[in-house]
Amino acid sequence: MARRAWLPLVLVLAGIGPAWADGTLSGKLSADDRQRLETFDSVRGEAIGAARESDDKAALATLGQILSGKPETVRGATDLAGDWRCRVAKLGGNLPLVVYDWFRCRITDDAAGLRLDKVSGSQRTAGTFYDDANAERLTYVGSAYYGYEGKPKPYGRDAERDQVGYLVRVGPDRLRLEFPSPRFESQFDIMELERAR
Repeated sequence: MARRAWLPLVLVLAGIGPAWADGTLSGKLSADDRQRLETFDSVRGEAIGAARESDDKAALATLGQILSGKPETVRGATDLAGDWRCRVAKLGGNLPLVVYDWFRCRITDDAAGLRLDKVSGSQRTAGTFYDDANAERLTYVGSAYYGYEGKPKPYGRDAERDQVGYLVRVGPDRLRLEFPSPRFESQFDIMELERAR
């Protein structure tokens, strides 16, 4: 009898890995955000083309660094939690290319799932990562907010602040989080993350 009682616990423990968010992702996303992810590749290509029209040679060189690296398998990674430095490149839109300086980000892995928080700078984001059908990326669902606001609204409360994107690993200590069709300023945003030393 006691042996049977332990069986469900053993099955649960056997499946323990990174604490991804629970539930079906498709049910959590708005129709607009599903559309943003569906057009990810075409928007990305168009925005990179627009960015390469920039006259800012330093920004173009930095964009080349940000885009470097081949995506690696990220699903099941157990070492993403920790402190990261992060910077954002905005491609297309108001200007062909703008690259911001480094700020601080943190990835945590707990009962709520694998989460990202940009913890410095005036423009911030906070959200959760979900497994994707493609093992080389995770889907990000979060919200944008300003530092003075203290904390973000949960995803789904304000469509103007909702964010979706894909996270890829491009090295042992480098990640890229890419946001298709942001609400303001640009066609495509890329957040580069490097492990803080």
